Amino acid sequence: MQRKHNLLENTIHGIFLLMGLVTVGFVLIITIYLVISGIPAISQIGFFKFMFGKTWASTHTTNPQFGILPFVLSSVYGTAGAIALGVPIGFFASVYLSKLASPKLKALITSAVDLLAGIPSVVYGLVGMLVLVPGIRIILNVPDGASLLAAILVLTVMILPSIIKVSITALDAVPSEYEDASLALGATPVETYFRVSVPAAKSGIAASIVLGIGRAIGEATAVMMVSGNAPNMPSLQQSVRFLTTAVASEMSYAGEGLQRQALFSIALVLFLFIMLINAALNFFIKKNKEG
Repeated sequence: MQRKHNLLENTIHGIFLLMGLVTVGFVLIITIYLVISGIPAISQIGFFKFMFGKTWASTHTTNPQFGILPFVLSSVYGTAGAIALGVPIGFFASVYLSKLASPKLKALITSAVDLLAGIPSVVYGLVGMLVLVPGIRIILNVPDGASLLAAILVLTVMILPSIIKVSITALDAVPSEYEDASLALGATPVETYFRVSVPAAKSGIAASIVLGIGRAIGEATAVMMVSGNAPNMPSLQQSVRFLTTAVASEMSYAGEGLQRQALFSIALVLFLFIMLINAALNFFIKKNKEG
């Protein structure tokens, strides 16, 4: 009996190990493919001209230019704006739902958040294009509401489910003994939630922010529909193009040659950008845990 039990455990362990190796293998294959496909264009264009050039004119017949600085800055500003708006809203909403809301209200709002998470990106883009973009045009009195501001607002809504759901899970996992001890010492419930529960759940809350950043920086369809998709230097009221939308909008008609290779180079830059952000955030999370 013990022998069968050990055999079953070893089999399950081997399956899990295989699945983990497959996942790592896929990441390595994607990395190698992007490096092989993206490096030639960067070498031909020039690293500094490619990364810091301000003009993207890939279809120009006589003098094509492949500067992606507007795309990089638009992605950075768009993600930073979405995080700056989405994190406070998601954080306070998760604290309220986890600690203050009644069970019925918590179940109702959590169901709405789950529904929000399941809405396809194209629906967010469609609603933004039909409602948000005209609203920005009327309120701000600008020629076109498709802009960086519209992209930030859409991304803010899109990252809220990730932040709220993961933060609620982290806050619910805090042992009740922590809060009981704080209340016994004379702290108010609100003081207990923000000075005891939140610090105890900070790793989970930080993980939710990482997920939000990944969702914001990797989104393409919704952003392309509301941002105007024009290769301009970023400005809140101006049409912009993100790294993701630059690849998505041109890959379908890019022919074999430098233009297509440059799009793979953009994908490589985006991939490395996300990897660096995740590595940096995970480093700080781990450092806080050890501290």
